[in-house]
Amino acid sequence: MDNKKKNPATPWKIVSCVLAIALIAVSCTWIVTAQNAQKPAPAADTAATTAVSEKAEADALSLWTESAPLKKELTEYIKTITDEGSKDFIPVESRIAVFDMDGTLCCETDPGYFDHKLLYHRVTEDPDYKDKASDEEKETAEIIKGYFDSGSYPSGLDVKHGTAVATAFKGMTIDEFDKYVKDYRNQPAEGYNNMTNGEAFYKPMLQVIDYLQANDFTVYIVSGTDRLITRGLVDGVIDIPLRQMIGSDESLVATNQGDEDGLKYTFSKDDKVITGGDFLIKNLKMNKVSAIEREIGQQPVLCFGNSSGDFAMANFTISNNPYKSGAYMLCCDDTERENGNVEKADKMFSDCKENGYTAVSMKNDWTTIYGENVTRK
Repeated sequence: MDNKKKNPATPWKIVSCVLAIALIAVSCTWIVTAQNAQKPAPAADTAATTAVSEKAEADALSLWTESAPLKKELTEYIKTITDEGSKDFIPVESRIAVFDMDGTLCCETDPGYFDHKLLYHRVTEDPDYKDKASDEEKETAEIIKGYFDSGSYPSGLDVKHGTAVATAFKGMTIDEFDKYVKDYRNQPAEGYNNMTNGEAFYKPMLQVIDYLQANDFTVYIVSGTDRLITRGLVDGVIDIPLRQMIGSDESLVATNQGDEDGLKYTFSKDDKVITGGDFLIKNLKMNKVSAIEREIGQQPVLCFGNSSGDFAMANFTISNNPYKSGAYMLCCDDTERENGNVEKADKMFSDCKENGYTAVSMKNDWTTIYGENVTRK
């Protein structure tokens, strides 16, 4: 018979070993799971994601033809400048795009600029004002009528028009002026069926704005149109704040200020801001560049325009820019869906080639302009 005693610690050693083995097994399982989680998605999933992304890109600019240079350039540009690993990456705070308005975002040929039509209406058609219009305002209206009839913009009209706008709307509060503009924008467009003045925006260009905003761009309108008229026309159509709408300027004063200089007058609790009657500046050419520096304080990386009045802004955008930049100019070559001018369009195509801008053909690059239900009369 064996008289040796059993070691009481042996069962605990066995239990400890089992627990250690179980812990090792669980740890290995966790490590394998974590490593699998970090592995790239299977090729099929990557391809599916790419396909979805490409479809989203196509939908974003769905009103542009596949052959449109802007569509190809802009989608490639966005991929590059939003990729943090790219040498062309642009930080969100530097993604600034500037757009002219008339002829770039909306119609300027029905039969002329919106703000010129507005003044003509005020001086010659508005029953509450036409008998009060000054001789200078009536003279300007006659010149505007000649411009509408001929399609040729007379030298010096830009300043005469700005001056007449300032005097014809003198004394209105900001809200009153805004309401006047919006009431007029709701009037039917003269040369089109199923469209108002305020609906005469180019749908493909509105897509460009949406596309840029979806990629963290801050969009500004930098127009030759009066700032307050620009706000009234654009408000509710394009989703940008009023502070990002820059235009020509007229004086603003307080209701009780009279002739007292603004350096001496203190705005009172009973005051309202009203139009002062003085034309200050026409926001064209170099004045657009100055306005960008004053009000934005940053060099844009993208510029969109349609005339020589936008060339200064375009050159400012693409010259000595630390970031990848581009300028696009619309060419009014569509004479069926729009009041195009082939001669002017050919000149713009030539100017784009000479200056390094990308030309946009309204005829060939857009599947629609105002929507399929809108037709020329």
